Amino acid sequence: MGTYGVDALAALGDPTRRAIFERLARGPRAVGQLAQELPISRPAVSQHLRVLKEAGLVTDHANGTRRIYQVNQAGVQAIHAYLDQMWNQALAGFQKAAQQISAREQEEQP
Repeated sequence: MGTYGVDALAALGDPTRRAIFERLARGPRAVGQLAQELPISRPAVSQHLRVLKEAGLVTDHANGTRRIYQVNQAGVQAIHAYLDQMWNQALAGFQKAAQQISAREQEEQP
């Protein structure tokens, strides 16, 4: 997986990119459609889409003279895998700490 999930999370850290991603999660859209829905310019939307694409969160394809963007499921799965890994590490740490506390308490009992 590498840093794919981390890069995707970083890309979604920007509120405008998150808004674009959420709109694309509802269905594919062209840059112009996204610009009409957001209070930013078409070039700004394109820049945000480039970051999302580089992070693996969106893909695009040509439809005549327009580029249609959509959510890349592999990018979403990378985020999911990254968060699962972090959650599993946190749970393992919690379990280890709980076992150490339990062992100390048992040693202290007369």
